[in-house]
Amino acid sequence: MSAIRFVPTRIHGIFDYVGSVALLSAPFVFGFVGVGGPAVIIPMVLGAGLLLYSLLTNYELGVPGIKFIPMAYHLIFDFVAAAFLAVSPFVFGFYHNAPNVWLPHLLSGIAVIILVLVSQVQPAMRKARVAV
Repeated sequence: MSAIRFVPTRIHGIFDYVGSVALLSAPFVFGFVGVGGPAVIIPMVLGAGLLLYSLLTNYELGVPGIKFIPMAYHLIFDFVAAAFLAVSPFVFGFYHNAPNVWLPHLLSGIAVIILVLVSQVQPAMRKARVAV
């Protein structure tokens, strides 16, 4: 295991669920729900998607019995979604709006990319089975 991957999958899972709620509520919390269009739709769709694939991820906080997405794939989904979120203000042109509209997209995307790079790929429960 790489020394850079120090965030356990359980902690990553907590970030997943908090992040999904944050993305879903961002347009309301940051006051840009009235802008409409991609600025509002993107974080809400990504938040709902994050919630869904987190529930289906094979880690400590996935739903027992339906956890079929490997953590490595989960991290790939996170990375792609976060990169899309970070560049969305520039791709869809809403970076011309006030910072409260586009800055949450950019900062959240960058933060998740960093989280992906430092998150462990194997859940602790799987590591324990492999060691035995």
